[in-house]
Amino acid sequence: MNQLTLVIGNKNYSSWSLRPWLAMKKIGLDFREICITLNTPESKQKLLEHSPAGKVPVLHHGDITVWESLAICEYIAEIFDANLWPQDNQARAIARSVSNEMHAGFNALRNCMPMNIRANLLGLGMNPQVQADIERIKTIWRDCRQLFGRNGNFLFGNFTIADAMFAPVVSRFVTYGVELNPVEQAYADTIWQLPEMQLWKDAASQEVETIPNVDEL
Repeated sequence: MNQLTLVIGNKNYSSWSLRPWLAMKKIGLDFREICITLNTPESKQKLLEHSPAGKVPVLHHGDITVWESLAICEYIAEIFDANLWPQDNQARAIARSVSNEMHAGFNALRNCMPMNIRANLLGLGMNPQVQADIERIKTIWRDCRQLFGRNGNFLFGNFTIADAMFAPVVSRFVTYGVELNPVEQAYADTIWQLPEMQLWKDAASQEVETIPNVDEL
């Protein structure tokens, strides 16, 4: 089988990189990592060597190159593990919908509460727009858990791409001390305590690079 290579950015900051990395780790794929330090004079050129978009993450699988977090997750599900989406038609449709909503939206949260795993920024970044994003995310988590997730600890019972898409949000909620109700907190704890998430967190804690005024990456 052709080797899988995932090109990612700094683990402390790159929420987009975390998503496919977590999905691939969770289903036990063996892959090589290339980490490109972001926000340096050389970053863009190095990224363009891997993808015409010039952004992370990027997946190389033989002669195939896939970029964008959700597209990589879809590719992994198609080629390696269909169970990364729920098998039930209705649940799968909702999982795809909330994953795409996460991919395309929540700009206030992204901009005001960027992922920064090493930091402790309790109470910072909150404003009415961010609060609205948080309330929508909490509603998604609560509805998915209640409608589809009763047979497991994840949004749709078993781990799916939807959980990978929301994993960086869990990190943000920890960093900024966002208060959650019991249902949402239990879900956030499930994601945060995953062994794979702990591996990512530990690696982030060992990075020395800093990105001032970091935005969503």
